[in-house]
Amino acid sequence: MSYEIDLSQARQLTRTPVYEIPVIRTESACGPDGGTLGATNRFLTRDGSPWIPVAGEMHYSRLAADRWDTELAKMAAAGIDVVSTYVFWNHHEEREGEWNFSGNRNVRRFVELCARHGLYVIVRLGPFCHGEVRNGGLPDWLYGKPYEVRSLDSGFLDEVRDLYAHIAEQLRGLYFKDGGPIIAAQVDNEYMASSAPWEMTAGTSREWVPSGHDGADYLERLRDIAVEEGIDPPMFTCTGWQSPVPDDMMPLWGGYAYRPWLFYDGVGTERPVEHPATDEYRYRRLHGQRTSDDFDPPYDPDSRPYACCEMGGGMFNSYDYRFTLPYHSVDAMANIKLGSGCDFLGYYMFHGGTNPKGVDGFLNEGQTPKRSYDFQAPLGEFGQMRESFQRLRTLHEFVKAFGPELAGMPVSLQGGQDHIDPRDRTTLRYAVRSDGERGFVFINNFQDHASVPSRHGEQLDVTTAAGECIRFTGIGLASGENCILPFNMGLDGVRLVSANLQPVTVLRRRGRPFRTFVFLKPDGMDEPTFRFEGLPTVTVGKTDFERFMVRDKVEIVCVTRALARRMTTVLDGGLAFVDDDNALLYRDHDGWKLESPHAENGIATYPQGLLDGPRPVEPVEVDVRLRRLHADRYEIVLPDGMARLLHDKRQIADVMLNIGYQGDIGWLFCGDDLIADNFCNGETWQVGLRGHAEVIDAAGGRLTLVVTPLRHGGRVNVASPMAARLEQADARVSDVTDVYATPVYHMSVGERGI
Repeated sequence: MSYEIDLSQARQLTRTPVYEIPVIRTESACGPDGGTLGATNRFLTRDGSPWIPVAGEMHYSRLAADRWDTELAKMAAAGIDVVSTYVFWNHHEEREGEWNFSGNRNVRRFVELCARHGLYVIVRLGPFCHGEVRNGGLPDWLYGKPYEVRSLDSGFLDEVRDLYAHIAEQLRGLYFKDGGPIIAAQVDNEYMASSAPWEMTAGTSREWVPSGHDGADYLERLRDIAVEEGIDPPMFTCTGWQSPVPDDMMPLWGGYAYRPWLFYDGVGTERPVEHPATDEYRYRRLHGQRTSDDFDPPYDPDSRPYACCEMGGGMFNSYDYRFTLPYHSVDAMANIKLGSGCDFLGYYMFHGGTNPKGVDGFLNEGQTPKRSYDFQAPLGEFGQMRESFQRLRTLHEFVKAFGPELAGMPVSLQGGQDHIDPRDRTTLRYAVRSDGERGFVFINNFQDHASVPSRHGEQLDVTTAAGECIRFTGIGLASGENCILPFNMGLDGVRLVSANLQPVTVLRRRGRPFRTFVFLKPDGMDEPTFRFEGLPTVTVGKTDFERFMVRDKVEIVCVTRALARRMTTVLDGGLAFVDDDNALLYRDHDGWKLESPHAENGIATYPQGLLDGPRPVEPVEVDVRLRRLHADRYEIVLPDGMARLLHDKRQIADVMLNIGYQGDIGWLFCGDDLIADNFCNGETWQVGLRGHAEVIDAAGGRLTLVVTPLRHGGRVNVASPMAARLEQADARVSDVTDVYATPVYHMSVGERGI
């Protein structure tokens, strides 16, 4: 089919004034090295230049402290600029007056490590956070107090002041103005938009933490208290959706296509039988106009950048809704947001975690597992790398290389793109961001909760403001794929009229008189072609890696999606390719590291010779024995010396215990310690054992696996004079199909730097 888009209005939109907005606290936005942060109505700035940050959520208190360093290095390797993290109140003051900032609750050390990896930080202060934490993060002891939480009641605000004072003490000297990494702080979360159950009350009562009713005054008062107590970031942020937005705060938005809360047992609501397809995968114009019920901000949309903190990097499995996240959904949403005008990408979650246990019980929300908060995130609960991580790296490289050019470019839509029915399987979904003459075509072929066919033989005509018609022919995309195609791109004196390949990054190597532009061949593209001004069309083949020169001025490197998943930019101008889809190359304080499920790995580089091969490690066999103790109870016996192996971090990053089972819930105990749990969704359940080396050693390497059966036709008989309850079911499913262990190797990689 043929489509077209006219950019005559884009030129007018680019003339809309770009002006500074008062969300930046100027006294805190200049670092000791002279670096500055700023904000306009279109985009953020860094040192005066347009900046599109990439943020990823990672909760320090949900991750063992000895893993922070490595996992932050992996976040940086994914192209994350900013780490966003909740400060859960009840993780630090579970009992009134008893504060805990030690171990995995040591927020100061976490922020310092972020700085070591060149990562900025957004601290989400609460008092209410949600994050599927017990009471949304509010301590139990607040329930019986003579005031309402999340209100302007002076008694509650006094407690918030104490919370903020303790946080401020931990974060002193770590703000941007001090040379530290903290660039923003969020007060409360989803105020007047959502809440969480009071988990200390009976589940049948459905009693909820108040969502609030004091409007922007409440958020402004929290901000004032934070500043008074010494919390001093360049800007304060607040939730954009359905919440009040103070004039001097940056609203942050999000988008989730997988919504377990649709299936929660609510009062007076009818739960759907199946999850509906959502409108999260159609393009809109998210700057300058209200586009739908879920983007109807209480401010002029042209007065703020469209920025995100909660694009679905994954989603938790709730008890009533279990699913396997399609990993293509994550970068597809990032493509949609960018193509719709977003100039601040933020994922929730980017790194999964494990809920800590409190002194008085579990600290999770009742609809979720008691320990696991894996979230099917790009980096899993134990640092597992998912396909979404690999796909996002390519997109983030694009944002870093071309973000200053893309930032502020208006969105052009035609053909009712912003009203496409999510179930539409035939219409090409596309948008253009352009200054009227040059820009990028965004195309998406993914839809949640619906299958879309691969596309072939599509044509798109882009008419610039000057009247030039740029024709994209031979557009094809595999099912679930997305891409960004450039037009009128300047390549060091060569005009790239159009390309059916996605620009990834730009490299410059010392001693070379030209730069290298790296492009990605989208899966399913019919005609991967380049059209340069004054030159014949160049069509690249199907091989993983191809290169050619253009007029001896520019080098073009093309990689397939499969190869891009294994690609890392190294040494400020080279590329490295690991030989295993599940291996990850990243840079740590001590140099390059490789994490892999195999002891033997290879690395190729372009140009050749940038890195040495990984230093070899001895392969490890981890034999696991499974013994059935009871219908639903098993013993897992780990080999002798397991604790010693887990402590030796020189070659083993972790040992993953893989459990295939059928049932309702899986519970893994070591002695009386519940170390992991899982709501069965048909996927292999993985548990990293490194963090449990001490208890494994104390238990003699023996674990207990309990599988709660999945009951069909289940019912509870309470017809008894003794108030007894008897569970009955027509059928029950409980079985363990496989248990095995796989080491995750950790090895150093030498750097030549030629």
